[in-house]
Amino acid sequence: MSEFTLLDEEQVFGNKKIDILKKYGIKAAITDFAILLGGYVSSVYHVDGDNSLKGRTGWWSLPSSDGYGYVRDIHEDGSIGWHNASNRSGAVRPVLLSSSIFSQIFPNRVKGYNGTEEVEYGEYPQYAASLKMQNILESEYISGGMNKTGKNYTFDSTKIYDFDTGFKPVTYNEYEYLGKKYIRIKANSDARDKFILSNGNSYKNDDYVWVEVSPVKWLIDDRSGFLISKMGLVSGIRFCNARQYRNDFKATEMYMFLNKYFAKDIVPSVVQEMTPEEKTQYEEERKQAEKRRNPYSLKFGQVSEEEIIKGAIESGVAVFLHGPSSEGKSARVKQIDPTCEIIYLRNATPDSLNGKSVYNSSTGEMIDIKPTWLTKVEEKCEKEKDRLHIVFFDEITNALPSIQGISFNIILDREVNGKWKLPDNARVVAAGNDMKDSLAANKLAEPLFNRFAHVYIKTTTESWLKWASENNIHPAIYSYIAYKNGSTLRSEYNGEKPNADPRKWEMASKMLYATGSPEMIRALVGEDITKEFVTFCKSRVITLEDVLNGNYTDNDIESLNTAEKYATVMTLSQVSEDNLETVRDFTSSLGKEYTSVFDTLWSHNEEDRLEKLQEIKLENGRKTRKLERK
Repeated sequence: MSEFTLLDEEQVFGNKKIDILKKYGIKAAITDFAILLGGYVSSVYHVDGDNSLKGRTGWWSLPSSDGYGYVRDIHEDGSIGWHNASNRSGAVRPVLLSSSIFSQIFPNRVKGYNGTEEVEYGEYPQYAASLKMQNILESEYISGGMNKTGKNYTFDSTKIYDFDTGFKPVTYNEYEYLGKKYIRIKANSDARDKFILSNGNSYKNDDYVWVEVSPVKWLIDDRSGFLISKMGLVSGIRFCNARQYRNDFKATEMYMFLNKYFAKDIVPSVVQEMTPEEKTQYEEERKQAEKRRNPYSLKFGQVSEEEIIKGAIESGVAVFLHGPSSEGKSARVKQIDPTCEIIYLRNATPDSLNGKSVYNSSTGEMIDIKPTWLTKVEEKCEKEKDRLHIVFFDEITNALPSIQGISFNIILDREVNGKWKLPDNARVVAAGNDMKDSLAANKLAEPLFNRFAHVYIKTTTESWLKWASENNIHPAIYSYIAYKNGSTLRSEYNGEKPNADPRKWEMASKMLYATGSPEMIRALVGEDITKEFVTFCKSRVITLEDVLNGNYTDNDIESLNTAEKYATVMTLSQVSEDNLETVRDFTSSLGKEYTSVFDTLWSHNEEDRLEKLQEIKLENGRKTRKLERK
């Protein structure tokens, strides 16, 4: 199969306008499925000849830049416009060019609107099942009566209004019921309130909706050889991570999604119906097609800062961590290698880095003595030859140029003082503040700068909470930061009074454990935040220990106000997996919205934790169904 792409501006409006669009028109209706994934749908405009709910139009993207870094699109009224490349609410109309596909579908052409020709090819989730069928499917699902076909679909799990986060795949199973196929999807809509699907029913974000998998209809353009999807099939996909798009479509997340996931997902789930011989042949053909699409067997998709750091270390590439002093650069290195050898270059001397020569009066010879850090690294690397050990050059930009020069020789040649080589299983990581972040920082010399892979660290609230839950940060501090949604994770530095930052909160946690006095932390994060923190700490909560021991009553729960319920949930979200089900059952007594908050905080959007939550939800559904039957 050839690659999937999108129509560009010239093919829609310019001199190269596709013939089929002259007949069919430029507006495009979008499927219920696209709406559920975040696609904007008009309440006014429809495709010509269809004024039903299925005929409502949305806007769809073109892989063309407007010249100012934005992406061209077709509005719901058929006019041309533009949008920010990170906007997720546009629909996607895939385009396919393949002579082999044309030969397969040629006999199946049918006449469409206004003299157009169209064809069915592939399958994809498109329209919501009727309200009656929704209830039937959900009941069967809860009772475990739905059969999986073995196929699944991959989409983006990122929230529709999160423009800064890259593609985070989430997989949905395909189910079969009475000869039809469905998926159960969680709504992530562009609508701020309720929205209506083609079955006439209203839904809101986070509702689960059953969507039927059905054949995809394509418009045929013989002159160009294109198959153009008749509908906007999918949405919720960020076009690219760059705010300044420069017509490099193959470098975008949209292109990755179409050719890594959509191209696979559109293939109908027919493998289970094949004979063993047919299945073997089908799998071989599929592998060959996949190999042609990805001849180098590469892994595509977004990677995190931590993954880049680990990748550089594993491949022997020196890596430089940029960022302000409070962003946890050292903590990230210690997570990878808790026994890393740290060299603070701001206080380093030539002798402490390079070693020194000492005169032996008894022999009259000069003796070369290795620097202490090198001796320690050699001992670690010799003792654990199958492990990588990190040499961490911290505060390299705060070092004098002469010290940077010595560091350069170690990093460039992996050699100390021209005499001693670094062990083969030693790896170099450096960190420092950029000049805009520190008055004491010096510009890194270009030859030294170019010897590194560069990672720019920015601690998000989500990443800090994940780190805090794994590093014994005091539960009061964890709960407070979560309750404030990260707004107090940092405060502005004015050079006169203490300000909050991720490192200060780690220090505050240690002080709170040692003293038990929340007033103490004003020396770290300032008086205003401390005052608010103290008030938060005085909120009544039902502790994790109380929940696990059943040390609470219904009156205890009913007497909690809204803030106290949230504080309770924040505290409970640090529970281990072993006690998860007990704690989650308790949160349901506070209300569904608090259970939802708990799930978000506990999972940290990690795939294995999300799967664990799904297992618990499914099991609870089965128990409920059994009780109802009794």
